[in-house]
Amino acid sequence: MIEALRFYWSYPFVRYAVVVGVLIALCSSLLGVTLVLKRFSYIGDGLSHVAFGALAIASVLNLSSRMTVVMPITVIAAILLLRTGQNAKIQGDAAIAMLSVGSLAVGYLLLHLFSTSANISGDVCSTLFGSTSILTLTRGEVWLCVATSVLVVALFCLLYNRIFAVTFDESFAKATGLHAGAYNLLIAIITAVIIVLAMNLVGSLLISALVIFPALSAMRVIQNFKGVVFYSAIISVCCALVGIILAILFSTPVGATIVVANIVVFLINSGVGRVLRR
Repeated sequence: MIEALRFYWSYPFVRYAVVVGVLIALCSSLLGVTLVLKRFSYIGDGLSHVAFGALAIASVLNLSSRMTVVMPITVIAAILLLRTGQNAKIQGDAAIAMLSVGSLAVGYLLLHLFSTSANISGDVCSTLFGSTSILTLTRGEVWLCVATSVLVVALFCLLYNRIFAVTFDESFAKATGLHAGAYNLLIAIITAVIIVLAMNLVGSLLISALVIFPALSAMRVIQNFKGVVFYSAIISVCCALVGIILAILFSTPVGATIVVANIVVFLINSGVGRVLRR
């Protein structure tokens, strides 16, 4: 197995996949803790379906750089979702459900009607479940992911105290003069950016796993916010590494393998948490 890993590591696309996978997993785990505690974790699933619809539009238009379409549409959807979720007539979970199902249906319909590829089912499956798209990254896409990830981590570290306040008691944060709405908007935009980048790693349907599982696993063992954030990041990065390595060695889908690794770690931490509570 070690010899096989050395052989595969000699290829640039494998190194690109590992770098991008680790960075996306790290950013997803940082935001995941905040989203889970704010009971807004399902936003990842909704935005991933919006990104799928935007990707379908870019594919139909035969654009060379699909990111120029997918990224703005997903960010705008995150802003609208935040605003709509604050509307008394449409609650947050209903808004996410509407956006999620609608975008997924429109995207699949567009691909079915206008796709130039004969393998429409394969194209859709690759987009939804990640398939091997993480192994076809270009150097430009890798550098874009690196720059975005550094920006996300830097913002999280610089605004850590404010994010902590908004996460646990938004009313108190507003009373102290903190612009909670602006920080909620920033969290939504960063989440949208991470969702778009993560589509190459696990696909549209499995993105929520990167956001939810590491945070929930850490919460089973650790009881303070900072500890949960650090442990969640460690879990997410390790699961991404193990998932990518196993997928390369055994030719399994990258996204599904990473998610299964997260499930196993969640079950282990749940057991450890029960023992510690006893």
